Parts: sequence; C-alpha cells; structure tokens
Amino acid sequence: MQGDACIDPEADLPNGAAMTLHLIKLCVGCGSPDELQEWIKSRLDEKRRRGEPAEHLHTTRMTPKRTGELTRGGSLYWVIRGSVQCRQRLLEIRPFTDAEGISRCHLVLEPVLICTEWQPRRPFQGWRYLKAEDAPPDLEANSDTSELPNHLRCKLTELGLL
Repeated sequence: MQGDACIDPEADLPNGAAMTLHLIKLCVGCGSPDELQEWIKSRLDEKRRRGEPAEHLHTTRMTPKRTGELTRGGSLYWVIRGSVQCRQRLLEIRPFTDAEGISRCHLVLEPVLICTEWQPRRPFQGWRYLKAEDAPPDLEANSDTSELPNHLRCKLTELGLL
C-alpha cells in the first residue's frame, strides 16, 4: 500500500534496469530465529488487539537510497549471535518523520522468516546493503543441517564444522 510518503521503487533504476539487492542487519537481543518469529507473532497479535493494521515494520534511522533494487525481491537478512541465520522478504520502504522531527524509515517486512545457511558476520552498526551473490542460500528442507536443533547448529558453526 503506497501513499504519497512512500518512495517510488523505480526512481533509482537507470533505464528500468532491475537487480535484486538485500539489506543485512544485526538482530540485537534475539538468540535464535525461533525467538525472532515468536516476537514477530506477538507484535502482530498486539497490533490486531489495538485495531491497527497487522503488518510487520522495522524502523531504521537511515532510509535506503536503492529502493528499486531492494523492493524487487530483496530481503532483510538477520545476523543472530554472529551469523546470518534467516531472512524476511522486504515488501516496502516507507520514509517518515517522527514526533521529534527526525527522518526515519519503516521497512515493511513479510512476517515469515526463511532460514538460511549460516554465514558468520562481524558486528556492525545499522544496516548494510548485501549483494545477491554475497547472500547465504536458503536452508533447504531436505539438507543435512535443516533438522538440527538450533543450539547444535550454533555449536557446530562455532567449531567450524558447518
């Protein structure tokens, strides 16, 4: 649902070119994708109880400039406990000004997490662009590691075995 305050997703694409681009961000205070999914569910339930639209928003201080690439199949990849572990499809980017007059941005995300192969990442502030070729692949349902409990995958990754 795009309004006047929404960024035109095609505005920054030269000659209509389209390449998928992603964002990557630390998921501070969350220990696993299961914990993040539960937090998303509780936030959406809370919004429904208050009669608000049940959409999953993540607020950032900086508004991405490459919106056309991000909103054409891009995702937000979450770094949890030092590794990319999951992603959420990025649906829309909504810039806004908060009550103090500071420009901010809502990233509208699909409320479903897609687990990925784990990819170690060093800490960083804010979000970063992530090229499609640098993004970890989705975790296949039938892969050797897909059935491992999260804590075991974490330990095996720390040991360099995954």
